[in-house]
Amino acid sequence: MQNKKLIIVALAALAAVGGCKEKKQPQDIIAPKIEAKGPSSPIRMQSYSDTRDVLWLGKSYKVEVKREPSDSLPMVKDESGQKFVDNRISVRVLRSDGTVAISNSFTKATFNDYLTDHYRKAGILEGLVFDKVDSQQLEFAASVSLPQTDEYIPLEVKIDNFGNVKIERDSEMDTSGTGQSDADNDENFDEDEI
Repeated sequence: MQNKKLIIVALAALAAVGGCKEKKQPQDIIAPKIEAKGPSSPIRMQSYSDTRDVLWLGKSYKVEVKREPSDSLPMVKDESGQKFVDNRISVRVLRSDGTVAISNSFTKATFNDYLTDHYRKAGILEGLVFDKVDSQQLEFAASVSLPQTDEYIPLEVKIDNFGNVKIERDSEMDTSGTGQSDADNDENFDEDEI
């Protein structure tokens, strides 16, 4: 009987030792490897058009704003080398009879004096929208942005009744959602750091 117990203990010990052996790992990778992709073809923003009826200088006008990606403008690149097509934005002010009172075209270069070197190189003209009538001027909000980010430089565009254009950085624009301008939120605000 002792031999049987000894054999059973020996078999159990062999089974335990055999169970602790390192199992062979398969050479196949279960999850596919993710390969880094290079930049894709140039990215374009969608075309955009907006028409507003306004009362200006005692008369009715239509203010028409159109944004189109433009292959004739220099493309910009982000840090990964991805290219982006810049935009051209046209503004037309039409009289009630449909004739054109004012017509302007804007590109990022229009705003060069208000941009940092980084935005001149890597930014695109993202938008320009009608804001309000202020006395003899039509006011628009514009932005030059770093593509596919929330980073941009806000600008004001004012067009008077003679078609003259005045551009300024919009330091009063609330981009923080607090009702204060970004300059008010940052005591060390420096426009060149934007």
